[in-house]
Amino acid sequence: MKKTVSGLLAVSMLASTPWSSVLAESPKVNYINALEEQDGSLFNSENYDFAKFSAIGPKLEEIAKSSNRVKVEVTGYSADGHPLYVVTIADPETGGKFGKIQALRKQMFKNPGKAQDWVQNNPDFKVPIMINGSIHGTEFIGSDALLQLIERFATQTDETTTSILENNILIFNVNANPDGRIAATRFNGEGIDLNRDFITQSQPETQQTVDLITEWNPMVFLDTHGYVKNYAPNKQGLIEPCTPPHNPNYEYDLYNKWALGQAQAMENEIMENAAAYEGTIYEGMTGTYIPARDDAAGWDDYPPIFTPMYAMYHGAYGHTLEAPTNDESGVAWMYNAIMGALEYATENKEEMIADQIEIFKRGINFDHPYHEAGFFPEAYVLPVNEEDPTVTEKAVNHLLANDIEVVRASKSFKVDGVSYAKGSYVVNMDQAKAGLANTMLWDGEDITDDTSSMYDISAWSLPELWGFEANAVNSKVTVPSAKVNEAGSQGAISGKGPFVIPNSSVKAVELVNTLLAQGVKVTRGTDGTFYTDAPANAVSAAVKASGLQIASGKVPADTTPLNALKVALLEDGGMGKVQSHAGMKLALERLGFDVTELSPVEVAEAGLNGYDAFIYNGTANLISTRLSTANKEFGFQNTGQFDAFKQNVTDFVANGGKFLAAGAGGSQAAKALGLTDVTVNTGGWNSNGIVTVDYEASGTTASFGQDDIGFVYRPTWYDGAEETEVLASFDDGDFFVAGHWKGNETAAGQPVIVRESDKDVTLIGLEPAFRDHTDYLFRLISNTLYTK
Repeated sequence: MKKTVSGLLAVSMLASTPWSSVLAESPKVNYINALEEQDGSLFNSENYDFAKFSAIGPKLEEIAKSSNRVKVEVTGYSADGHPLYVVTIADPETGGKFGKIQALRKQMFKNPGKAQDWVQNNPDFKVPIMINGSIHGTEFIGSDALLQLIERFATQTDETTTSILENNILIFNVNANPDGRIAATRFNGEGIDLNRDFITQSQPETQQTVDLITEWNPMVFLDTHGYVKNYAPNKQGLIEPCTPPHNPNYEYDLYNKWALGQAQAMENEIMENAAAYEGTIYEGMTGTYIPARDDAAGWDDYPPIFTPMYAMYHGAYGHTLEAPTNDESGVAWMYNAIMGALEYATENKEEMIADQIEIFKRGINFDHPYHEAGFFPEAYVLPVNEEDPTVTEKAVNHLLANDIEVVRASKSFKVDGVSYAKGSYVVNMDQAKAGLANTMLWDGEDITDDTSSMYDISAWSLPELWGFEANAVNSKVTVPSAKVNEAGSQGAISGKGPFVIPNSSVKAVELVNTLLAQGVKVTRGTDGTFYTDAPANAVSAAVKASGLQIASGKVPADTTPLNALKVALLEDGGMGKVQSHAGMKLALERLGFDVTELSPVEVAEAGLNGYDAFIYNGTANLISTRLSTANKEFGFQNTGQFDAFKQNVTDFVANGGKFLAAGAGGSQAAKALGLTDVTVNTGGWNSNGIVTVDYEASGTTASFGQDDIGFVYRPTWYDGAEETEVLASFDDGDFFVAGHWKGNETAAGQPVIVRESDKDVTLIGLEPAFRDHTDYLFRLISNTLYTK
């Protein structure tokens, strides 16, 4: 990705001369066929003539040519290859202060106390404010408001505009989801909700936003959304801060000190301009719904998956702004809200930036006055599996990409009574962004009794769900070490064969599928381990690319030959604005399977001939015949199509095809299709979390064990499983590790993975392919597909 903007508060583009209006990188205007651009979404209750994505690039170029305050950049590309435009606006007269501002950035992370003193003595400094446009593609008003703001700050000279530019650097991520804007979908071209992707960062759009945040560390981060109506009487739209529970890894006292005041300033600006809004919803409007002020639960900032919540770990005062309507009045509401935030930040910048620096200061000094002693460990130690280092290396690179410092031990060492080998990674917690490091690496907590409901997930531990070891230690790690800039190693093969491939990671399974696609013979043992007797020169290139260390070994007598598989995945085109199968698609692709998405109608009309396996992981509504107008295009058009679908799936299974149902929706669909007689039980719609599971360690559950990890989202378990093979059950007793699930005790010890005895049908009540969170569980999918 191109990065010409640099510095937290550093205005590198303003070094010594007025800012040229020339584009930093001339945007590659992607001329889209007009027929590809949708005019609106059936899920929106209002529609208007919003700015099409194909018009955004030319408009920005036009503005940039007319102003010496503006820089336009393409800082990345979407999943479908569309440009991600970033506009930076600042007063060009500040070039002479560049050196001081650049020095402050360095001080914020090395000597935050000194940086605070500098702020106090230099009140004319500038602070970066970042505004994110329409990360959900159907929430068109965000980018439209940003285009109006960009034009204002590029050209106008009124007192308010001048004051804001004298005090701030404005960074506009103009449209954070081009794919969604073009197709009028909430998600991007890969079906991923980008505003749920910020802990795992699986998509290029998310990675670009993370790059911007870590580049600038903005003091304020505003994320534009819609549409919230009547969450409180006569209060239209929504402006954060949020209700409890708050993630304990924040320095929330410093955020809360300013967040509510800034929200109220936005509300005031909205109300001062209320006469300009049209529509009955705005008649009698007395304000905006501010969750922290107006409610007790239901709109929380607990998980770091949302863009503003993620930005808060970089010291930003983060806010989601939800306009009430998808029309010109909604654009005006958003415009005014952002202006209110900019004016508030301008008036309070000295105190607000001092408190932002205080967050970093607390981290560096390992001084967290509002946390219980011991909440933050002294460090995390990440040992490396020498045979398969790929998972740990992925984790380390992820930490580095998020501005978290990692070192690698130069010799073996011992801490808290445990010995670690040379080469182990260490994340010391006396660093500026300790809160982000801890929220990524901790186990999480059970918050079931803390709140009545959660807005989204409540547990996300990367070590548990990605499958790497991260040991919290309460003593300082004093071993000689070197700073890590990148983790990674080439795979290697040793010995003369046959070669043993462990069933240990996504990369290991991907290696197996790569070899199978190349025509290399691979077999699988009952414990899930893979073997090949191919010569070393036939497999060495694939092994090298995999990152695994493959050695020779003995092949058991009872291994089973594997074949390259063709997998059909039931496609959710976007029911309820979600592609509920997208996580499974991502998992299958990363595992290296040949996967084809088939819509319900395609399965009904053409059947499943030519496929080895059929996977259903999505909403049960995919096979419903009672759909809303907005959902109908993604499902059956008549009851006859359901009958044909059912018959084709039944015939497929009867002829030896494999059927895998995952999650609540897939399990309920399997029942409706007559593929199982078990009773499907589900927890609450927003129940989710990390659980302990007893796996049988063979077939589908090979390489998993007792008291192992699982993940649930709308938890599912089975009764009446006596005639099936029970492959895994929730652990007895207190099996719920972290998250939010009321009544979870009813599922203790109950079957969670079952396989029909008389046909190749497997039901997994866990979510083995949840977004990109559950790398560790992806192998439940590959194991099921490989098991005959």
